[in-house]
Amino acid sequence: MQTSNVHQTIDHFFRHESGKMVSVLSRLLGLQNLETAHDIVQDTLLQAMSTWSYNGIPDKPSAWLYRVARNKAIDFLRREKKFREISPHYSYLLESEYGLASTVNNLFLENEIQDSQLRMMFACTHPAIAEESQIALTLKTLCGLSASEIAKAFLMNEETINKRIYRAKEKIKAEDIELNVPQGEELPPRLDVVLKSLYLLFNEGYSSSHPDKVIREDLCEEAMRLTFLLTNHKTTNRPRTNALLSLMCFQASRLQARLDDKGNIILLKFQDRSKWHRQLIEKGTTYLEIAAENPEISPYHLEAAIASLHASADSFEHTDWKSIYDLYEVLYQLQPAPIVALNKAIASAYAIGRQNALSQLLQIKGLENYYLYHTSIGEIYFELHQKRKAKEFYEKALHLTSSRAEQQLLMAKISNCETVQ
Repeated sequence: MQTSNVHQTIDHFFRHESGKMVSVLSRLLGLQNLETAHDIVQDTLLQAMSTWSYNGIPDKPSAWLYRVARNKAIDFLRREKKFREISPHYSYLLESEYGLASTVNNLFLENEIQDSQLRMMFACTHPAIAEESQIALTLKTLCGLSASEIAKAFLMNEETINKRIYRAKEKIKAEDIELNVPQGEELPPRLDVVLKSLYLLFNEGYSSSHPDKVIREDLCEEAMRLTFLLTNHKTTNRPRTNALLSLMCFQASRLQARLDDKGNIILLKFQDRSKWHRQLIEKGTTYLEIAAENPEISPYHLEAAIASLHASADSFEHTDWKSIYDLYEVLYQLQPAPIVALNKAIASAYAIGRQNALSQLLQIKGLENYYLYHTSIGEIYFELHQKRKAKEFYEKALHLTSSRAEQQLLMAKISNCETVQ
């Protein structure tokens, strides 16, 4: 098998399995040994790369990874022989060879893996850790994102993200944080951070920072899987959890229509809506109805409602832009972020008029280094037949994105601006 194919397979399973393995190993070894858990997982993936390149990919890759990770964890525990210090919750089970093997094996059962992931989500969002570090740690530890991918999601630089992750890990050690799901009044604020992390993970998959991949379906799937896990747990099955899963379903339904056969971006107005995944749209509607059973309104409710209006429209022109704009107005009152202001301004172009949209766009602060901001302004200028101004903003956007597909789209837009006015 070609090495490149093995690397792609390893990368795929890293996304799907690394968070599971880190969660289980941290539960076994204690969260203070998070680095050791990461090291074991990294060693497992390196061993997979070497073995699979030579012997081929096994019939059950996930089971192979789990078995190797289990064995490495057992070897670590045997070497250390400090069971009470490393794993006080399981020390009495680990002191015999039989107890050691069976305890580690049991923790890798599917229901225990899910429980470990749930615990890890909330450990990463412990209130002792600063919120921005909580999200970065969750995306790094549970979701397998790189520092550069997290930096893209935060519109920040990679060094800042690395520092946040380091501080979070140091706080875990200093505060002796454990893997527990919070109860009572502690739950809502920590659930909010978990949901925000999964929201960012899905967005990174939907619009990837990778230069050669506009869409990373594996990240979208992982975000949806973890959110679904939350809806299946009685403690975390809240309206906002269902609203977020609804939003993800609506957005994921359009993935197959966003690129052409050559990998070129197809904008929403030009997408073939027959390629939209109807079953995912139906699931999105179901989860939105569940979310609406409670009077609670979260940003996810509003975004899901906006996405549902796009999903129900039979064409771009027949979209209920007025309702979408009104929902963005409410969302901006609830969450006055620059990105929300950007989306609200874009919706106003079709709900109110291009000049109104341009006025709103030019008032937004904080998105000066975001390529989609400049692209949006360029688009409005182009539709107002001001091609020189449109070209100026398209060129700004071109220098702010590393995505080759985005660059290609922008160069085509710039070329359109160079026709005789």
